[in-house]
Amino acid sequence: MKKYISLFVILLFSSAGLYAQSIYDLRNAIDFYEMNKISKGEYRNSISERDIEGSPYLNDEFTPGTIYTYQKIQYNDIPLRYNIFNDEMEFQTPDEQILAIAAPEIVEKAVVGENTFSNIPYELGNKVKRAYFILLFEGKLSLYARPEVIYKKPKEAAAYAEPEPAKFIKRPDIYYLRLNQQTAVRIESKKDLENFFTNHQSQMESFIKKNKIKPSKEDKMIELVEYYNSL
Repeated sequence: MKKYISLFVILLFSSAGLYAQSIYDLRNAIDFYEMNKISKGEYRNSISERDIEGSPYLNDEFTPGTIYTYQKIQYNDIPLRYNIFNDEMEFQTPDEQILAIAAPEIVEKAVVGENTFSNIPYELGNKVKRAYFILLFEGKLSLYARPEVIYKKPKEAAAYAEPEPAKFIKRPDIYYLRLNQQTAVRIESKKDLENFFTNHQSQMESFIKKNKIKPSKEDKMIELVEYYNSL
């Protein structure tokens, strides 16, 4: 169980003039904690991590990071970690409480160590949702990685099988392409690539074939995005 808080108060700082700014209003960690003080916590049911093998986190340890909001506020030196399973950015307070940002829609990006997490819209079937993605390459066409962790339920002992504890299992990253400010599109096959590129289609198809681009290979996907942005 984790205590969740809302960052809705930050919205009070937004205004037409603030949105027009090209730079961020710099704030420190103390300001961030003060903005998120609450008198009563909110709780949500979730899977307890106790006695579960593996980890739901990209990195178990908290790393000093920076949060950028769409209201052009920048909070520095926040201990952050990304919970892959819950798709949540967690932070640790000075009194070692572990909290999660409950209004990620106001977060433009979070820089944690060497990773930049962008909170962007993406296609899921016929719906559009938002989630955190790791930015791999930014340009007219951008490339993102979506880490994935699945939860495997525990198994009781059977006649010829030992019991198995519950587990968090890390899956290969899934790659997404985003053209300009449109929704990000999941790319898992060559067919997905062919369907994605409606501009420069013949050039892209030729490049994909010649360079043996595979959607599961990060380095190849970066090559592809760099080429498209050069056209």
